[in-house]
Amino acid sequence: MNPAQPSHPQHPPLEEQLVGVNAKTGLYPAARSWSGGRHRILGKGPLESYCYHVMSRTCGGEVHFDDVEKEALRRVIWRMAEFSGIKVVTYCIMGNHFHLLAEVPHRQTWLQRFDGPHGETKLFDHLSTLYSRAYLGLLRDELSDLRSRGLTILATQRIEAIKKRFCDLSLFVKEIKERFSRWYNKRHSRRGTLWMDRFKSVLVEGKGEPLRTMAAYIDLNPVRAGLVKDPKDYRWCGYAEALSGSRRAQRGLCKALGKPVDGWKSAGAAEAYRCLLHDEGREVRDAQNENVLRPGITPASARAVLAAKGTLTPAELIRLRVRYFTDGLVLGSKAFVEDIFTTQRDHFGPRRKHGAKRIPQSSSPFYSLRQLRLRPLS
Repeated sequence: MNPAQPSHPQHPPLEEQLVGVNAKTGLYPAARSWSGGRHRILGKGPLESYCYHVMSRTCGGEVHFDDVEKEALRRVIWRMAEFSGIKVVTYCIMGNHFHLLAEVPHRQTWLQRFDGPHGETKLFDHLSTLYSRAYLGLLRDELSDLRSRGLTILATQRIEAIKKRFCDLSLFVKEIKERFSRWYNKRHSRRGTLWMDRFKSVLVEGKGEPLRTMAAYIDLNPVRAGLVKDPKDYRWCGYAEALSGSRRAQRGLCKALGKPVDGWKSAGAAEAYRCLLHDEGREVRDAQNENVLRPGITPASARAVLAAKGTLTPAELIRLRVRYFTDGLVLGSKAFVEDIFTTQRDHFGPRRKHGAKRIPQSSSPFYSLRQLRLRPLS
């Protein structure tokens, strides 16, 4: 007799499914500027940076992302932000669209990091965040060849063309969508357009009430869609990522609140933002208080959070951190985690020296093991 077949197909571990997203590449042939599309308001004044709310939807809203695809899009967003010099204030990835609040710095000011005698070396170090060693080697050879033939002007133009891709909102979003589309289409053996149009954007004042309100609007999307009752429980938004311990997500929300860049804990940004979400995100009912006109956080939940001044218990914080660890999770004492790390050493990068990472909110010593390269521990 044949053994019973499982009712659900076995999917590869998360990191194996995301290999194409994590891989460094050469230059995409389609990654170039274009014209046309809807009119877009861009900040071109004297400010050091400008903030934008970006939103893009799949074709007809008919393509819906699963959990792996949401995670893939999240990684592409962060990776392109690092490459482009653009800061993510917060974001939310829904089933058929995404929201992104991005801060775009003044290009000429940002590019000063590549000035001076070692500027080109610094530029290549920066390019390595996105491109493979093979591609960068070819680029170096190309520049060396141009200079050896006395075509220094062409070499300079080649470098300037690369720099034009930095601090550009349109190119930033375009490459996010192109890179994700290529991975998504390959995963589903499909062809054709994934996104409905370019993207919509709103120029937002980069401080005060406008920025705080827009950040809260984005992080409250899953609550208003009825997916969760509390934004901390939706993995693919900036607020949940900040609670899970991500410094980059925390710094983005500190920007939204006007707090010091590393003030998530020290300046009370975590509690302040949680209070803001529960104040802004309350459900709206009709005059008779019978029917919900707009889903949101219940009055009882909002009152409880505001009464606690936005503080989460240690148990809640640990649960939020644990929830987002990758495949092959190990939890326990430092000795236990280090022992597993030693026996499974080949699963981790050569630069990693230790396996155990303490969870700060634990009342007793409590450690985790995360960041597996490709597959879960056997």
